[in-house]
Amino acid sequence: MNRREYLKKTLGGAALLGATGMMAPTGAAASELMELMYSEERGEYTLPDLPYAYDALEPNIDAQTMEIHHSRHHQGYVTGLNNAHRKLAEARASGDFALVKHWSREVSFHGGGHYLHTMFWQVMSPDGGGEPRDADLRSAIDRDFGSFAQFKSHFVAASNAVEGSGWGILAWEPVGSRLIVHQAEKQQNLSPWSSTPLLMVDVWEHAYYLRYQNRRGEYVNNFFNVINWDKVAEWYKAAR
Repeated sequence: MNRREYLKKTLGGAALLGATGMMAPTGAAASELMELMYSEERGEYTLPDLPYAYDALEPNIDAQTMEIHHSRHHQGYVTGLNNAHRKLAEARASGDFALVKHWSREVSFHGGGHYLHTMFWQVMSPDGGGEPRDADLRSAIDRDFGSFAQFKSHFVAASNAVEGSGWGILAWEPVGSRLIVHQAEKQQNLSPWSSTPLLMVDVWEHAYYLRYQNRRGEYVNNFFNVINWDKVAEWYKAAR
């Protein structure tokens, strides 16, 4: 099995990097994420291009926030992840594991950040918003939350209530065979191990503070104006 096949299998069948506490989408969705997140030629994790311009999500998310968020914050997670893997490789080569706790935490933190941000960019679109058009996804939302309106209220409330920095996440939970909304503190804490993320909103202050200051709830509400429901539906089908 070559590295490309291994990464496809890992992204499709296990928690990415063992870091996020969540399962990755499978099949074509896994291949898509692999191509966005990792360069086989360079042998390292890479920053994906955005699928739209920095100003494309105005007025809901401003261009300056998008530029800083993508080119600095997300790049920081990529750089941190690559560095942590290098340090762990050095530790294995030398047999000196004095800092293994630190670098293992760095893999979890930066790996979770790279994974969630890569998906986050994909679930937004300047042509997004509204409600899901896919019948299967809409039916699942109605079944598991009562209605789309009830799902939205739940998602906004959970995201707004994240303590400190983190994420609000809609995920497929295969054990109960249902959709769930949960929180992730930082990038990696409190996430159900079995769940597959389908829709996520970043509620770290860097994601919204320039436009919304302390009005996190307003930001999350406006996030619904740019959700790419077609991408969410694609990942839902892959997760099931």
